[in-house]
Amino acid sequence: MKTTLPDAILQLQPAADTPFYRQIYTRLRRAMADGLLKPGDRIPSARALAAELGLARGTIESAYSLLTAEGYIEARGQAGTIVAPGVRHHAAAASTSVQPAPRPLHEVETHADSGPSAAMPRPFQMGVPALDAFPRKIWARLSAREARATRSIDMLYPPPAGLAPLRVEIARYLHLSRGISCAPEQVFVTAGYRDGLDLITRALLHPGDKVWMEDPGYPPSAALLRSAGMQLVGVPVDAQGLQVEHGIRLAPQARAALVTPAHQSPLCVTLSLQRRIALLDWAVRHRSWVIEDDYDGEYRYDSRPLPSLKSLDRDDRVLYAGTFSKVLFPAIRLAYLVVPSSEVARFEETARCFSGGCPVSIQKTVAAFMAEGHFARHIQRMRRLYAERRDLAAAGLGDVLGRAVQLQTTPGGMHLLMRLKGRRSDRLLAQRMRDAGMFSRALSECTLEKRPDLPAMLMLGFTNITSHEEAQRLGRRILDLL
Repeated sequence: MKTTLPDAILQLQPAADTPFYRQIYTRLRRAMADGLLKPGDRIPSARALAAELGLARGTIESAYSLLTAEGYIEARGQAGTIVAPGVRHHAAAASTSVQPAPRPLHEVETHADSGPSAAMPRPFQMGVPALDAFPRKIWARLSAREARATRSIDMLYPPPAGLAPLRVEIARYLHLSRGISCAPEQVFVTAGYRDGLDLITRALLHPGDKVWMEDPGYPPSAALLRSAGMQLVGVPVDAQGLQVEHGIRLAPQARAALVTPAHQSPLCVTLSLQRRIALLDWAVRHRSWVIEDDYDGEYRYDSRPLPSLKSLDRDDRVLYAGTFSKVLFPAIRLAYLVVPSSEVARFEETARCFSGGCPVSIQKTVAAFMAEGHFARHIQRMRRLYAERRDLAAAGLGDVLGRAVQLQTTPGGMHLLMRLKGRRSDRLLAQRMRDAGMFSRALSECTLEKRPDLPAMLMLGFTNITSHEEAQRLGRRILDLL
């Protein structure tokens, strides 16, 4: 089997609008269709091809991931990566298609926010906790114990609303840490944040309903609400959070408002007490719902975590959404809702119709993790660790990029804000960083409509940056792209 590629594949076009990963993907697929690469032929590793082309390894991995997902190539462990058997006919048929190539994995949004499915997170990847600091041994021990204790009943379909012991532990945790007084029956366990938001739209909203959205805000939430037929009303955000009075002027009869009050996504501001009260008053007057996405609510470094908006709700108008993905690890795909007591029956019926439930084994392990105190201790450790990593990331990047950008450290959360100086495009730099194997999201990518009044700014996750030197190295890579 050969390990070299035809010269034509290596002739990329730096000035073209097509990103490098897509150029590589298209050339490899065409080479298979033309017979230049045959089934069983070996192709270079991502590391080797990146070195040969002078590109970031992540760029090559993005192209290879697309080819693997579509069945063009196969990874054979130590034997390397080869062209899949019988691929020529498939590639020839695909080459005549006018469909655009799929988006690379690092552009596909996920909640916890957000990034590729890869062995390690990309530099600056948002929504990914410090994987090196997760207590794997404790988790493995609890998982093994729960697996050994599996009963026949545990092998049936999972309860649509979630496992009772886990709902009890979530209710207890929220009472102690977020000031929320709720019964376990009000807690609904979902397969991630988006599954919970989908449950809300099915239970309480109807196509055509108007929903306030923070602008700028969290793009996946906007995409899901649009797909459910909602009319989104962009409400500006300033230093005190959502401008409630502006929302009332735009759409006073809106059916719901989706907010991130503890740590606004993406601007990291906190919804002020006056506006929290105003938002709740509006919801009561118009019989509207407030959906509280407690985005990074556990992580505040300069003071104690702020009470949740739900803790101020005396009229049962707030639905509280939390997730384990950014506290434990994204692959767990577990989140939860706290719904008003008057709506429990409706949510139970909706969950029975539309929810597939979450794996019982994972729910039992999380319940044990919480009941034995590991969850609370883990969050405390992460608060200290993230405060350190936030500061060293800001210092290292500032050493290199200080003349070109202004770095803003925030009192909480899991990402920094990097404001570009001069007339630079945040969207262009974010795309260049993604093409170079890093992750970034531009502020201009988070708006419902074009907002020329907003600064050119990028969001950079810092949770997996472990040293000042690493931050400096990454800063130099960004400087090259600037």
